[in-house]
Amino acid sequence: MPTTLQATPGNKPSQRLRFAYKGASLSLLIFSLGWFVYFASIQNWPLACADLCIIVLGGIGWLLVRRNQVDVALMVSEVAFLTFTIAFCLVFDVPSEAHPRVSHLFLPAIALMAYFNYLRTRSPFQLVVIAGSLLSFIFFSSTKFAPSFALSIPDDIRHVGIWINSTLATAMLCGGVYAIHRESSGQSQLSRALRTAVRNEELELHFQPQVDHAQKIVGAEALLRWTHPRRGNISPGEFIPVAEECGLMPLIGGWVLKEACRTLATWKHDPALSELTLAVNVSANQFNLEGFEQSVLETVALYGVDPGKLKLELTETVIISGVEPVVAKMNTLRAAGIEFALDDFGTGYSSLSYLRQLPVSQLKIDRSFVKESLESPSGASLIRSIVRMGLELELSVLAEGIETVPQHLFLLDCGCHEFQGYHFGRPVPEHVFRTEVATRMRTIQHSSRPAPEPRSVATG
Repeated sequence: MPTTLQATPGNKPSQRLRFAYKGASLSLLIFSLGWFVYFASIQNWPLACADLCIIVLGGIGWLLVRRNQVDVALMVSEVAFLTFTIAFCLVFDVPSEAHPRVSHLFLPAIALMAYFNYLRTRSPFQLVVIAGSLLSFIFFSSTKFAPSFALSIPDDIRHVGIWINSTLATAMLCGGVYAIHRESSGQSQLSRALRTAVRNEELELHFQPQVDHAQKIVGAEALLRWTHPRRGNISPGEFIPVAEECGLMPLIGGWVLKEACRTLATWKHDPALSELTLAVNVSANQFNLEGFEQSVLETVALYGVDPGKLKLELTETVIISGVEPVVAKMNTLRAAGIEFALDDFGTGYSSLSYLRQLPVSQLKIDRSFVKESLESPSGASLIRSIVRMGLELELSVLAEGIETVPQHLFLLDCGCHEFQGYHFGRPVPEHVFRTEVATRMRTIQHSSRPAPEPRSVATG
């Protein structure tokens, strides 16, 4: 089944990065528009067209960021601006006796942007862009090479342009250095605070209900929350990427697993909770650790919980290191009774061939697909295809991120088995979740109790 592939970087783009990129794109648009108007006014159409290309590229980048596709915007911008700068240096910015070439000064800024992204994604693609930018900078700095078809910028224009372009390139370079400093220092502080949080028990689990087609609670997902003593509640979207980048996920994930098993141990003595399953997210870094499966089995045995009540949720990134070792670990845990769910299905490396190999019992439809299900025919079609595939593979299908009645009804009609989202309950602390389950159970029992038969009136 064809599925939508999306990048799954280790770090999601921060609000600061989005704001910085939108600001840089807007500045570039204004700068290029000014040159375009000037060159068009003197009827220098080749240079006007070149600046028009920059305007288009800046506009595309700005629109991609507006659509929250920052990673795509950065990749497109890196390649486009590197190619454009090299071409501009060869065709237009040819050094003369009076004025040097200056457009190549933008190349270190492009390399710095690629390095910033490499720190976030560790992609070989970024290394290629970095190498291409630096090698091109060395070449243009060391030679006066110009092809025979070059259209040199007139000296009266270069006299002003070299100062403007040099200033802008320097500003971009300084801005990039500042952005890396802010991002790295912020992550460093957050990583130190995270280590302290684990020691000081600032982390806690919240529980979000998972319901069946009759809206009966059949399980819950354990979701990590962090309450900082000074900053208050810190979003998982902020600290989880930092934990992954700094290698803290195995430590945090081990704590989450132990806390989940401790919770299951208390639930087994409560009639309202004893039959519920508890889903725990496991990162690829944690799962791929040597001896992970043994540590899970030891934790389950330590707390004396039923392995069948524990469900480990994996994302598709676990197979990057290879399918065979992943399957071997999963089979070991499945043999003990632990179930697996494939989380965020369709957003990473979706492939029917590996899905058949992984011993999972459940597919979780990503919330982004649920949101699009009623917004476009293609979104609805994708949901139906995922559910149909899950049914054909005899897998349970759970849709997460359900926030409205129409979404629930649509997914119910598609054949989903279980549902999760704000429509059924928000993530709450364990004591609140326990109360909500008990309340819902009493409500169901009351509604299913047969009505008393009417009394017969005695006749005498």
